[in-house]
Amino acid sequence: MKLSIVAAVLSRWMLAIGLLFATLSLAPVLAADQSLIDQRIEQFFPQATVISEPEGDYGVRTLSDAVGTVYGYAFESINVLNIPAYSGKPINMLVLMDTDGVIQDAYVLEHHEPILLIGIPEQKLHDFTALYAGVKADQRVVVGRSRDENAITVDAVSGATVTVMVVNEIVMRAAHDVAASLGLVKGNLTARGKPATVREDVYQEASWPELTGDGSIRRLLLSNADINRAFQGTEAEGVDEAPAERSEETFIDLYTTWLNAPTIGRAVLGDNQYRFLMDDLKPGEHAFAVLGSGQYSFKGSGYVRGGIFDRVQIRQFGNIHSFRDLDHIRLYDVMAEGAPPFQEMAIFILREDAGFDPGTPWTLELLVRRQTGPVDSIFVSFELPYETPEHYIERPVPTPEELRAIEEANRPVWVNIWYQKSFQVGVVLAALLLLTVILFFQDNFARHPNFLRWLRHGYLTFTVVFIGWYALGQLSIVNVLTFVHALVTEFRWELFLSDPVIFIIWTFTAASILLWGRGVFCGWLCPFGALQELINEIARKLKIPQYELPFAVHERLWAIKYIILLVLFGISLESMMMAEKAAEVEPFKTAITLKFDRQWWFVLYAVILLVINIFTRKVFCRYICPLGAALSVTSRVRLFDWLKRRKECGNPCQLCAKECEIQAIHPDGHINHNECHYCLDCQMTYHNENKCPPLILKNKRKTRGKKAPDEQLIPVVQVVEP
Repeated sequence: MKLSIVAAVLSRWMLAIGLLFATLSLAPVLAADQSLIDQRIEQFFPQATVISEPEGDYGVRTLSDAVGTVYGYAFESINVLNIPAYSGKPINMLVLMDTDGVIQDAYVLEHHEPILLIGIPEQKLHDFTALYAGVKADQRVVVGRSRDENAITVDAVSGATVTVMVVNEIVMRAAHDVAASLGLVKGNLTARGKPATVREDVYQEASWPELTGDGSIRRLLLSNADINRAFQGTEAEGVDEAPAERSEETFIDLYTTWLNAPTIGRAVLGDNQYRFLMDDLKPGEHAFAVLGSGQYSFKGSGYVRGGIFDRVQIRQFGNIHSFRDLDHIRLYDVMAEGAPPFQEMAIFILREDAGFDPGTPWTLELLVRRQTGPVDSIFVSFELPYETPEHYIERPVPTPEELRAIEEANRPVWVNIWYQKSFQVGVVLAALLLLTVILFFQDNFARHPNFLRWLRHGYLTFTVVFIGWYALGQLSIVNVLTFVHALVTEFRWELFLSDPVIFIIWTFTAASILLWGRGVFCGWLCPFGALQELINEIARKLKIPQYELPFAVHERLWAIKYIILLVLFGISLESMMMAEKAAEVEPFKTAITLKFDRQWWFVLYAVILLVINIFTRKVFCRYICPLGAALSVTSRVRLFDWLKRRKECGNPCQLCAKECEIQAIHPDGHINHNECHYCLDCQMTYHNENKCPPLILKNKRKTRGKKAPDEQLIPVVQVVEP
């Protein structure tokens, strides 16, 4: 009864510790606060007294003064792109940019990254994002090293490399997209290579049917019924609709083509007008013919006002290009044989700053507007896609350097991370290969106990120093909770591939559970577990007294870690963020990831656990660790039993049970694989002819040349700790 009371009190005490750390670690999550946005704008653009409302697809705010002078722009990255970070949720950044497309400030408004919530101080992240001040939106920024001499390199934040690489992609991609939409920078050719050029030497006479037949000229035919359907469900439904008897009449019959190609341009314009047009075009400029018939004018009322054509625009690479009156040339006739008559004809010019690439598909967008009020209206966009026939263009052959840059730019973020961590990946894979050899040939190694102990201590040192402190490969219960939530919500491999060391160790751990149980990770690959074991080994060498709880108390305390696991899982169902903070019951981030560089109460907690470990081995692992509990649950699917036992184990021999330093062997001799850390100490005893009592007795029988009685008793060996 007293033992049960002790176990219950200890259980409540450990749960209280977990809740205490969840409370202590409740650092406020950055949120998108308008007052904070206003403060950043005032700090970097003090001359801007007028801040517009968010405008356009990207919600860009224009920063100007009372007389209309524009000083810069402000936007939130979440309105531009949605890239999941390590937590599986996007990071929202405030980006301030001047009128030259130069970033003045990048600031994290909201994130859900566990390592930033409860580990790395927020100031380190802000110091990192401050490095983007002065970077132009069309420049290339690389976290870490790069072979591109023109790239700007920034150092990662220790312990949050994956997160800052995602931050880098968010800042630069969002800044480029916004700057390109505002006309501050050209289209980014790095990701797609140099633009294709027109082949001046390719020409043959072609009629209108031939040009429309091979895709040189594209057509968009819309009836009144098509337009009516497009506005269904909107406020403009029923506004200016054609009567039912005219529903099949043509609303607009629209054609478009790229005129720079000689075959197309000379056929449509005639030789003289084509030559005049090409002579007027500057390098990098492109001409397009837009031809239409029907009830709807593609030129629109904007042209009448002498300003903007508000009904047609070209979209490429996500950028939209509108046309002004200076970009328009009147076209009075189409010279191609067999061309139908048109009510409207026009040539539109895209200037060099548009960065148009004839080798990449583009779209002519027709905007149809219906008025819903004195000043209110609703637009519907109809797309006419165009892809230049390959024989009209010449694609430049990129240099090897350009190919590498294109390949790197087009790679997903997680692939770039794997490339940058190739050294860590190679070393970890080699270490896991060595561990696999040890495990598969464990019987051979166990016959040489001194060598195996030195090998194991060396491996544990590698686990602490390289896997833990250098590669930050410490697994956590947060990883388990994230994986479970991903399975029931939206599973994406990119989320788990973004940290290669963690992914490799998780994969190996999953495989090892099937073969050997959870003990392989806990006994060989857990940096904090390895740190505890090495400290305890040093304590034993220094003759520090060791203490063990009675087995009856010990097996009851096992339940604590399972209770903590259930509590964390229950919290995660309500709030994953709260569960990440409550998971501070694990001292992994303090002792391994951050190397004790954090608030004093976290350090004190980790130090207390390590000090207790001096007197009895791996108390945290045995009684508190929720990750160990989670792995124990899955280890029930273990397929093989690699740890050898004899029928005398437990009755009468108790040697292995006494020597097992984490008390995973029951008094009856069987091994509890849910608690075993696979240290192989029992296997070294099993194969030791001078230590294993059943083996000693067997050898004595052989030397005496007689068979001992079947019921021969084996004396119980009492092991006295030094």
